[in-house]
Amino acid sequence: MIMKLWVRLPVVLVLPVVLVVAAAGCTSAGPADAGWTPVWSEDFDGPAGSGLSKADWIYSTGTGYPGGAAQWGTGQLEASTDSTDNVRLDGDGHLAIVPLRTGAGVGTWTSGRVETKRTDFAAPEGGKVRIEAVLRQPDVTGPEAAGYWSAFWALGAPARAVGSTNWPHVGEWDVMEAANGHDSVWQTVHCGEPVGGPCGEPTGIGSGEQACAGCRSDFHTYAIEFDRSVKPEQLRWYVDDKNTFTVAADRVDAATWEQANHHGFFVILNVAIGGSFPAAFGGGPTAATKPGVPMLVDRVAVLRSES
Repeated sequence: MIMKLWVRLPVVLVLPVVLVVAAAGCTSAGPADAGWTPVWSEDFDGPAGSGLSKADWIYSTGTGYPGGAAQWGTGQLEASTDSTDNVRLDGDGHLAIVPLRTGAGVGTWTSGRVETKRTDFAAPEGGKVRIEAVLRQPDVTGPEAAGYWSAFWALGAPARAVGSTNWPHVGEWDVMEAANGHDSVWQTVHCGEPVGGPCGEPTGIGSGEQACAGCRSDFHTYAIEFDRSVKPEQLRWYVDDKNTFTVAADRVDAATWEQANHHGFFVILNVAIGGSFPAAFGGGPTAATKPGVPMLVDRVAVLRSES
């Protein structure tokens, strides 16, 4: 979600196709496997209209990190707020992140962007970490969805102290991105240099657009695992426990891989309006874009395996 440009790629099916970017073998191990220990979770229980606990969550407000790139580095149009108009519990065990229009026409927008306070979600040497969320993409499509950009992702812990000015060296894992009401999902890792480099930035190493039937109308589980128990190490993405995309460590040089992945991460949930990503897949918001359609998040969890 930072300093990105995008290239349209053909749509591929999420299920049951497995897309692998590496010569290494791919495993479909998921959270049902033995050996996972819960590290942290959030079920979003609470009264309707209430906000998140600031003991566990940080509201990223405005249009960028202090000292960081403007418009979050992507050209997105919304200002993120800590208002319950934009970020609230719905009373049914969900977090709702709601983009709202504040001006006429294309106008100005507000929305929500929240981050876990914890930044230590890391895979131990020889083990694994899994970050997952159960969520429903904004249920809007066609012209009314123009410019919508919802995401569940994680940034490397070193980004927080410096306004992410060390991106993408510190790593970014895009577990789920959706744009413009497409019945699709994108999954990406960002690493290396800001332009070009081993990870092809600012686009990153990605799955391309993958068809995801029912992802707007129903809740689905999106997850990433960083597995340091295999050689070469792997990043593996899942939709409903089906392995949909894999990147192995030998895809890039050892220093780039280590700098991007061998540390803690923090989780981010947000809905953007406009920016380089939706622009690459159909365009930004128009006067027809419908405000008020939330991304609903049922649960976020982090699990760890020592071997």
